[in-house]
Amino acid sequence: MRRKPRKAANHARTIVVRRKPGNRSRALVTFAGRTEEAAIGRSGVSSRKREGDGATPIAAMRLVGGYVRRDRVTLPPTALPLRFTPQNLLWCDEPRDANYNRPVTTPFKPSHEKMRRDDGLYDICLVMDWNLRSRKRHGGSAIFFHLAKPGYTPTEGCVAVNRPAMKRLLRFMRRGTVVRVVR
Repeated sequence: MRRKPRKAANHARTIVVRRKPGNRSRALVTFAGRTEEAAIGRSGVSSRKREGDGATPIAAMRLVGGYVRRDRVTLPPTALPLRFTPQNLLWCDEPRDANYNRPVTTPFKPSHEKMRRDDGLYDICLVMDWNLRSRKRHGGSAIFFHLAKPGYTPTEGCVAVNRPAMKRLLRFMRRGTVVRVVR
């Protein structure tokens, strides 16, 4: 009886985010032999992520899907499941609320992020599985992979790239693609 050969780890499905030397809120994103500039949290990276600390968690986070403003963006083909961003979509970031780190809709009084932003940062907003399955209160919420502000200004803890880089990445991404943030 012949044994099937073991599959080698598929590193092509991993996106590595490494802090850029000399700037704690900037990063280099490497995937499929390419490297792109990125913004990360204003506090850099941390292995002890807490709500509101402004740090990007050092972790291997899987992409689970995302949202797109189809009224503003034309997407390349992608295997990543993306949904249209409705007008009333919010993301709860209030640790004391039962909806913590979950999408919610308006009206919603506890602290939240508006997912349909005027500044375009969430025109393409990919959700990573940080603190999603077994939510830990104050463990950090809304760790997204989204579009960067001009000049790659710091995020609140997300990873952000420019629009052309995101479009290149989307061709490569699928559900389960790992975004590995390292020191």
